[in-house]
Amino acid sequence: MRNLQRFLFLLLLPVAAAVHGQPGPEPVKDTGYLVVRRIIIEGNIKTRTSIILRELSTVPGDTIYLRDLALTLEDRRKQLLNLSLFLNVTANVKNWRGNEADLVFDVLERWYVIPFPIFKLADRNFNQWWVAEHHAFNRVNLGLKVTQSNLTGRADRASLGVQLGYTQKLLFSYNLPYIDKRYHNGLGFNFSFSRNREINDSTDFNKQLFYKSRDFIEHQYIAGIVYSYRKAIRARHQVMLNFYHEDLADSVATQHPGYLGQGRSRVNYLELAYQFTYIDADSWKYPLRGRQYQFLLSRRGIPPLDDISDWQVRAKAVRYWQLGRRTFGALGVRGQGMLPEQQPYINIRALGYNDDFLRGLEYYVVDGTSFALAQSTFRYEAWNFNVHLPIVPGKFNRVPFRILLKAYGDMGYVYNKFPGNGMLNNRMLYTAGAGVDIVSFYDTCLRVEYSINQLGQKGLFLHTKIDM
Repeated sequence: MRNLQRFLFLLLLPVAAAVHGQPGPEPVKDTGYLVVRRIIIEGNIKTRTSIILRELSTVPGDTIYLRDLALTLEDRRKQLLNLSLFLNVTANVKNWRGNEADLVFDVLERWYVIPFPIFKLADRNFNQWWVAEHHAFNRVNLGLKVTQSNLTGRADRASLGVQLGYTQKLLFSYNLPYIDKRYHNGLGFNFSFSRNREINDSTDFNKQLFYKSRDFIEHQYIAGIVYSYRKAIRARHQVMLNFYHEDLADSVATQHPGYLGQGRSRVNYLELAYQFTYIDADSWKYPLRGRQYQFLLSRRGIPPLDDISDWQVRAKAVRYWQLGRRTFGALGVRGQGMLPEQQPYINIRALGYNDDFLRGLEYYVVDGTSFALAQSTFRYEAWNFNVHLPIVPGKFNRVPFRILLKAYGDMGYVYNKFPGNGMLNNRMLYTAGAGVDIVSFYDTCLRVEYSINQLGQKGLFLHTKIDM
């Protein structure tokens, strides 16, 4: 009971602070204003000026009150940084003439071609690999992925990857965010092929079990196309059509007939999905102020390619607050629902997979068709500094670091009509802990967390993605 009270305190702390926090300063009563004459972009060599202007919600002719000028420039500067095309952006006002002036944005472009070596763990997280799998090197994926994040200067992204090791994979993708002159419509496509000698074929007491072989026992092909519509800055609509082909060794299908369902060793199906995303935050990669929402509706199985058949709904909402000069709070909820309730094993992965997990339950998975997850985090920015690299070329020799201390609490629930011996299914789950986030450029984040779960288990966990 005491642990539950502590968890609820952590969960509600950001909300209480936001509601009862000190009121902000009174607005400055300034009737002065400026009219934007021109918007000037400087420093862009690769990126087209039209792409940069499209991301600004200010256009020539707009009126900005002087009392709002500093906040407006900072907001527009962050809008450009959210493109993930620039290391830094500065905003200034120049050429004042009466009430008219120019807004000038000076951008510092990134390296856009990045050959990135692949060192990826086959397991769900670092701790699962290091502790449960005894950091076995044969459970590591090695390879090379080359990404061009601004191929033609229109923020279009192309990726080609070759991966060897635990999972052998070949992948290619291309996304062009705007294909029309109004910069509203986008198009992309992707293809991947993978094969494995080992698969997670079942679960026992919320622990993954694996089927191993000397030969490749699973082959998977995925091909898809994505249409996107983005009229304004914050909202994006996407329609995705994907084709899946999965081929399983007969020996696996015989021993585990529920893996693909009905004892099948091969399935083909189409997936049609719609996704809506809304982000109104200071940063799209590591937000501290603002909000974001996401909704997904998908149909897997469209005749005649309907070996897998289900409806799935997913939703996510996160709110971020600045509570003080260096303190921040975040509260997020997400969930999933799926019908029908009886599904092949590959379709019942709920909590513990990808980004859907409770901090402190990294060693467990909770299978089911539906789940709900709530997470709360309190952060304090302890340090913010730059490290100078003397050998690196001038514009890349400053590496920014932000170090934030945090406390957090999570709560979740997974529904499974056929839970088997799952001790964490169909019951309320809760965890809590404290940690450190280390944030740098190129959207990198290292999380070091010490967590405790409702089973009384404690541990130190490492992650490389933002927690909500």
